[in-house]
Amino acid sequence: LIDTIAASKHISHHIHLPFQSGNNRILKEMNRVYTREKYLELVKLVRKYVPDATITTDIIVGFPGETEENFEETLDVVRQVGFTSAYTFIYSKRTGTPAAAMENQVDPDEVKRHFDILLKEVQEISAKKAKELEGRVMEVLAEEQNTQDASLITGRLSNNSVVHFPGTPDMIGKFY
Repeated sequence: LIDTIAASKHISHHIHLPFQSGNNRILKEMNRVYTREKYLELVKLVRKYVPDATITTDIIVGFPGETEENFEETLDVVRQVGFTSAYTFIYSKRTGTPAAAMENQVDPDEVKRHFDILLKEVQEISAKKAKELEGRVMEVLAEEQNTQDASLITGRLSNNSVVHFPGTPDMIGKFY
């Protein structure tokens, strides 16, 4: 599948790979069927076949029993992969789920601290990735008129990066 993505001009070079946590014990308790190592192997395959791919993810902070070391493993995966962006979530206790009944619920202040650290790291990596695109000429799909400035059109590159450029509404739906 990855080589098909790489070879096609009709498939975006953006891949969303949720990883949730960088710690194998936490992943197992979340009922995930992969390990940190398998996840990183998959990322290596993506990078091999689609080197210009942007990778986004989902991360949960504060799952019951998460320790400082577990959180550091999550940060390590974030740094190794260099996600373009991440949907970051604070674990929320939901009645009736196995996790809600687990002991070792993480202190909310500790969860907030970890979340803030994670968010800062993801934002710094994302800004660096965006900066790497500056000055390049790339094909963009015009998607909509910019809501902040009517003289601009908002579009997406093949790697799912959002860009804003001068234009008019009649450009929407076309490549430039």
